[in-house]
Amino acid sequence: MLELRNPHSVLAALEARPGDVKSLQLPPGGGGAAWQAAQAAAEVAGVTVGRLEQRSGDRGRERGASATVVERSAVPVEELVAGGGSGRGLWLALDSLQDPQNVGAIFRLAAFFGVRGVVMGKDRAAPMSGTVYDVASGGVEAVPFAMETNLHRALERMRDAGLWVIGSSEHAERSVYEVDTDRAWVLVVGNEEQGMRPRIRDACDELVAVRAAAGAGVTSLNVASATAVLISALSR
Repeated sequence: MLELRNPHSVLAALEARPGDVKSLQLPPGGGGAAWQAAQAAAEVAGVTVGRLEQRSGDRGRERGASATVVERSAVPVEELVAGGGSGRGLWLALDSLQDPQNVGAIFRLAAFFGVRGVVMGKDRAAPMSGTVYDVASGGVEAVPFAMETNLHRALERMRDAGLWVIGSSEHAERSVYEVDTDRAWVLVVGNEEQGMRPRIRDACDELVAVRAAAGAGVTSLNVASATAVLISALSR
């Protein structure tokens, strides 16, 4: 079970899979407009809605609302890419990302840009926690994902399904804007500090970089910001 504290992530879960939302707890004042929308959806779905008690130390402010939600189930890689090898399309592979804030931000980006699925390794990676769901602000409900013990093998299976694998590396010779977008790509982004592992890098058909402007005062981006640039470029 997860405890979600972002009303947008709660409302998305209520809309996508209301049976997996087990309860909703609201402050005495009911919360803001977003929580009131979540309450209305919960009542339609028959979800238990409770009220938090006002405590003496809470004077002048409301205690935080939350919802108890079952984790969304991962799907097999084969289901994630079914029919995806013909024409354009974009999938993501996350190699050893460890910050749930980054994972959540990337799911939000994936939903915004219409990414068709995300595959993640089970080891050396942030779990799909409530933080991920809340930062994604509904993105986890919108984008299917697979959790794989062996990410390298998963990429091979995606390639067998007709997808091309493109990795992000600051050392790549080509810019992401030089890549042909008229195909089905799996974009691989690596760990916050180390980037992609060598074996994952070797599985890529292409390596690309996000280039800083000439004379830029900042020459690097964090993984979520870089992923935003990469997805936007490959979706253009």
